[in-house]
Amino acid sequence: MRVFRLVFLIVMAIGLAACSSSKFRTYNGPEVTHVVVKKSQRRMYLLHHDKVLKSYDIGLGFQPQGHKQFEGDGKTPEGLYFIDRRNPNSSFHLSLGISYPNPNDRAFAEAAGKSPGGDIFIHGGPPKDRKRLGGGDWMTKGNSVDWTWGCIAVSDEQIEHIYAMVKTGTPITISR
Repeated sequence: MRVFRLVFLIVMAIGLAACSSSKFRTYNGPEVTHVVVKKSQRRMYLLHHDKVLKSYDIGLGFQPQGHKQFEGDGKTPEGLYFIDRRNPNSSFHLSLGISYPNPNDRAFAEAAGKSPGGDIFIHGGPPKDRKRLGGGDWMTKGNSVDWTWGCIAVSDEQIEHIYAMVKTGTPITISR
């Protein structure tokens, strides 16, 4: 009986240790009321009204200058959007969807006879088995590399915190 009890306690300890390494974190602080991305600074800010709660170094699309206009252009959108979905099973650890394209983005692309693209996210780093543009380590010593197809990239650990803090419906302003 003692052996059974000992085995049971070991199994429980291993199970609890596995739970503590979960990518799903909890957050009990002030509500994030706005996300602000400054592309030229490669920084993202999580705000509670006018107070910065957290800020992060970011990577952008592989052609970071200017506003995203067409599918495949490698640009990160600029303007006011909203966090419109959550993906707990993302290929990029975790991800938060951005409501690009908006009606203006669609109309501009349609007038040019092109697709505006879509599936723009805030997400973690690239999967270990997937090559990214430029090769190598995408973030070293706080210096990010622009490697996405238009998304906003942070480290896997950072997206865990962001995912816990930012709720669906939160506005996001992306500027130069």
